[in-house]
Amino acid sequence: MHGRTWKAWLAPGGLLLALAAALVNSSLFLQVAPSLSFYYIAVFAAGLLLAWRFNSGRLLFSLLALLVAHRAVAFFSNGPLQTGNALTGPGRTAVALAALLIPLNFIVFAQMRERGLTIAGIAPRFGLLFLESVVFAVLCRPENSFEYGSANPLRPAAFPIPLWILLGFVAAIAVFVHRFFQTRKPIEPGFAWSVAAVFLWLQYAPVGKMSDAYVATAALILAASLIETSYVLAYHDELTGIRGRRAFNESLLSLDQQYAIAIVDIDHFKKFNDTYGHDVGDQVLCMVAKRLSDVGGDGEAFRCGGEEFAIVFRNTSAKEAFEHLDSLRQRIEKSTFQVRGADRRAEKAAEKSAEKSSNRRAGTSQSDRRRSAKKRTAAVTSSKQRDLFPHLASQLPDRSSDHLSDRLSDRLSVTVSIGVAEPGTRNRQPEQVIQSADQALYRAKHNGRNCVELASTAPLRLAERKRSKASRL
Repeated sequence: MHGRTWKAWLAPGGLLLALAAALVNSSLFLQVAPSLSFYYIAVFAAGLLLAWRFNSGRLLFSLLALLVAHRAVAFFSNGPLQTGNALTGPGRTAVALAALLIPLNFIVFAQMRERGLTIAGIAPRFGLLFLESVVFAVLCRPENSFEYGSANPLRPAAFPIPLWILLGFVAAIAVFVHRFFQTRKPIEPGFAWSVAAVFLWLQYAPVGKMSDAYVATAALILAASLIETSYVLAYHDELTGIRGRRAFNESLLSLDQQYAIAIVDIDHFKKFNDTYGHDVGDQVLCMVAKRLSDVGGDGEAFRCGGEEFAIVFRNTSAKEAFEHLDSLRQRIEKSTFQVRGADRRAEKAAEKSAEKSSNRRAGTSQSDRRRSAKKRTAAVTSSKQRDLFPHLASQLPDRSSDHLSDRLSDRLSVTVSIGVAEPGTRNRQPEQVIQSADQALYRAKHNGRNCVELASTAPLRLAERKRSKASRL
């Protein structure tokens, strides 16, 4: 839980719901009550328009479910709730059904595959809403409505929802919290806060102007979360979660006179992908991006593309940034991660069982040939892994090649090369500073990788070499 996570949960959903709850329970509510009808219609119209524009079937049908449920509760409650009279009959049944179906619909729409506003994406959701509407209308008829609980004469709207139905709200919020930590998209906290707004509506103001305020706020939270998600996808890298190239280009426009830019590149990343596959390569990118986001000196990390990253240090010189970058390089070098997963273990187990059965059929001579071929393959794999990860292979005990291959496949680490530059007399523009940092990065690659190079040291070293050569002459 870092600053960006708290921001995703508090804004905009938490802030909008807090403002709505404060307004509903304040003396200003009577003054703004005549404007609630316009607020209600404008929010739902804008939300449906945004859902259509962004091709989001999940948001579109979530808003429709919320709208239909609200109008159904108002219809079966026969007008606003008067002080001293509790909801009874069809009204209480409608509140219970809405409390049960809205969180359930939000969960189902979240689990469905997003196919946009196509026939395949619209038909299942529309069919579910139609079936629920029929069941809702049948159960809320006066002869079929049921009574539950007891109304409080002092607070007629207090606790109109059975406790077993309240578990649906808890389950829905838990689902959206889990999905957020999987996807890191602000749309999931938006649905969680919208569920909370629906709970406040049905629990404390089932009908009336207060219900309009809570329902419209729930719809506004969903629409705002869609906009926030679109912003995150546009300015953040979807794989690693850090800021992308567009955010990097915009950050260059706001730089002052004193700053430093570092270009980071993962060593041997192409060979790493060829050896272990793109899935493991994605794990490497995520691990490196996580380390880069924790760099000291108030540096901001960006993914520029592929295995190349950039770090911007504001109000910091290149020499000051060098210390933080070298510490970052060492942390990345010491970081290891597991590659072998359940699927690889199952695959190896199947290969071993197949090998045992074939050995029993073919005899010991063929088994010996397979063992020798396996040892040769392990030796080749071990040599490749030693070439890719010499720093990790040197830390492991000297054993047979197949054991080394297994240990390296379990624990892997990578290194990075970094070039850093700052503006000077010749390099005043950010684009020129980036070019200087790129040249320093190439020099770091040429010097053996896994190191940090300062762009400003290149002319100094050249001058020292000229002076030493002149002294020898």
